This record gives sequence, C-alpha cells and structure tokens, in this order.
Amino acid sequence: MDIEQKQAEVINHFVKQASTLQVSLLTPLIVEATAHPSLFAFSEILAVPSVAELEGTENSRYLDVLRLFAYGTWTDYKNNAGRLPELIPDQVLKLKQLTVLTFAETNKVLPYDQLMQELDVTNVRELEDFLINECMYAGIVRGKLDQLRRCFEVQFAAGRDLRPGQLGNMLQTLSNWLATSEDLLVSIQEKIKWADTTSELDKQHRKDVEDRVEEVKKSLSLKKLHTVSRPTLTSEAMTRSTFNLVE
Repeated sequence: MDIEQKQAEVINHFVKQASTLQVSLLTPLIVEATAHPSLFAFSEILAVPSVAELEGTENSRYLDVLRLFAYGTWTDYKNNAGRLPELIPDQVLKLKQLTVLTFAETNKVLPYDQLMQELDVTNVRELEDFLINECMYAGIVRGKLDQLRRCFEVQFAAGRDLRPGQLGNMLQTLSNWLATSEDLLVSIQEKIKWADTTSELDKQHRKDVEDRVEEVKKSLSLKKLHTVSRPTLTSEAMTRSTFNLVE
C-alpha cells in the first residue's frame, strides 16, 4: 500500500471519529492524530464542524496545535510554545518530519546547516540518520545525501496542506503559466508556419533552377546537333570553287 492510499484511510478514520465526538472529547483525538506515524495532512480534520467549534473554548489551543501540524514547523512551535500544550515525543518527531517537507516543497537542495538549525540537531550523523530513518524510510521524501557538499538533494517530497490563501496564489501561478504556455504555443505555431512557407519557397526555387538547367541543356544539345548536321567543304571543293569564281 502506497503512502497516499494509507494516509487517505487514516484521514477518513479520524474524520469519522471527529464527526461523532462532542467538542469536549476532541482533545485526545487531536493528540492521537498529530502523533500518528502515517498521517501528514490535517486539513480534512480541521474542516470537521465540531473541530472548528473548539475556537474560543478552553481547549482552543488544541485547535491551534492542529493548525500548527497542518501548516507550521518545529520553529513555529518553539516560538509559540508558551501558549500551546507541551508535545509528546511522537508529536515532536512528526512536526520535525513536517518541517523537512516544508523546506523540500520549495527547495531541491537543503543545506545541512539549515536543517540542523531548524530541527535542533547537533551533528551531521544525527541529521543523516533522521533523514534516512524518519523521512526516506517513511516514504515522505526521496533524495540523495551529499556529504561532500553537506546537503540533501530532494528528488521527491510529499505535499503538505495548503495554507490559508495559498490556493489562490497557486491558481494565479497556474493561470500565469497557462497564459505563458498559450503565448509560447502561438509562437511555436508561427515558427512552424514560417518554416513550412520557407520550405515551400525553397522547393519552388530548387524546381525553377532545375527547370532552367534543363532548358540550358536542351539549348546546348540543339546547337551541337545543328553544328554537326551543317555540310563542310573539303579542301578540293574549296579550290574548285575558287577556280570557278576566277573564271
């Protein structure tokens, strides 16, 4: 079972659970969901009406935790740890995995120094073990560890939840790309048309040249034939002719 299918099943499980629980009983479910080893997307759980009703209640900080796991990073947690519940070890691991995904979304080369700082890792060995055992083996990223350049080269990264407003930006980006593609297609079509026209002109020019060559050949052949067929006088005949003129 691939990671997308497995995650879809886990998401459906938690969505069903959240839909049937009272608001006051959602806290343990949120902790369980954000610590689950196969769950890396949380927008569907956030969209459950009862979960949204946590806003403004005494447990609203667990809604903030769910939003953190949907859109945030380990650094975001550290910056807001004072108003959020303390995370259990499995949640810490999950948030650090999500942090790697965040950087891998927009960068194909992740410097070790940046990752060590963002993940609170003290040495390269620990970082590489984390990337191999907790990220690549989990199937959320694929890539190459480059010890010489001290970086992780990303070949694939699972997508995270779209942040509020990000969908509009993505649609605008896709719209711009589509417009550019259409302009490029028109340009390519014009070049193809120009190439076809040029090719036809070249063919016509070549035919004209070949026709002219054939005409010249025929003309030369006719002249040669005419020259060969014209009678010529021998020296004896020329002498006789001269005598006749004298007489």
